[in-house]
Amino acid sequence: MNSELKAKLAGFVADFGWPRLIIFFFVVLLFLAAPFVGVRVDNSLKDVIVRFGQNGVMVLAMVPMMQAGAGLNFGLPVGIIAGLLGSTLAMQFHLAGAAGFGGAILLSLPFAVIFGLLYGILLNKVKGEEMTIAMYVGFSVVTFMAIMWLILPFTNPTMVWGYTGQGLRTTITLDGYWSHVLNDFLVIRIGRNFEFPTGAILFFVLMAFIMWLFMRSRTGTALTAVGSNPDFARAGGVSANHMRVISVVISTIYGAVGILVYQQSFGFVQLYNAPLYMAFPAVAAILLGGASVNKAGILNVVVGTFLFQSILAMTPSVINSVLKTDMSEVIRILISNGMIIYALTRRTRTAK
Repeated sequence: MNSELKAKLAGFVADFGWPRLIIFFFVVLLFLAAPFVGVRVDNSLKDVIVRFGQNGVMVLAMVPMMQAGAGLNFGLPVGIIAGLLGSTLAMQFHLAGAAGFGGAILLSLPFAVIFGLLYGILLNKVKGEEMTIAMYVGFSVVTFMAIMWLILPFTNPTMVWGYTGQGLRTTITLDGYWSHVLNDFLVIRIGRNFEFPTGAILFFVLMAFIMWLFMRSRTGTALTAVGSNPDFARAGGVSANHMRVISVVISTIYGAVGILVYQQSFGFVQLYNAPLYMAFPAVAAILLGGASVNKAGILNVVVGTFLFQSILAMTPSVINSVLKTDMSEVIRILISNGMIIYALTRRTRTAK
């Protein structure tokens, strides 16, 4: 029995991976150490939950493409740009509050669908190199839009540069529009320091439930079959290319909605080069949650987002208090890039 338990434990470690286990215990250690270095656990937990609601939908955007075998969506900025177009148009039309947030989502959907279709068709032409091409596509779209933000005919004075009257500002405040519209909805306050952003968490649950329903629909099942065994799916009459395009469109839509959720929590719209590296934290989070390059689920999103955002929230307060220097950015880069490298390395070994 003892040997059987050891075998199961070894199998769990092999499947989950030592890096994930180390990061998990590191997060636990940070929470345990917080009171001893003068850091309030309630404040830190509040920050983690807010970050979870802020970033969760963008991590969900990773699931369809990974399940369809299209790899990690480093082209997430394509969806983010669609969301930014929706939000800037909603502000141009002076939409505010819940209507502004809902209007931004509706306005972003046509862009997300069109961009996703073009993006998916391109990825079908470069099978085997999807992640590399996706990264180039994401960078190229952001660079192209950096030019377009300067020449698009926006006229709202709260958005354009004041001294020229044209070209959008780098950062646009959402005050007076839909800043914290989700975070403040049904917010639960406990004591003076803890707030639970009920609306943001409920919205994530809604988006996760929609994803869960989709992945269990006939289309979602076919999509997963293509990612698991494309030859078998093809023999069953499923078009691999069609399913892959659908996965990219869904991922792009979730990226567009995700950046809108992020914006309302952050309180600002950030343009130009801001979306350039936003795919990396989302990729790292889902991998940290136990997903592989070709398999991901809702549980991976929840666990990974919570762990990754816990590190980002706790590191500045705990580690910096001990070391008397800011290590948060260094640790974020190490963990995000390290998890991506680890996942790609395991994929290569599995393929061999």
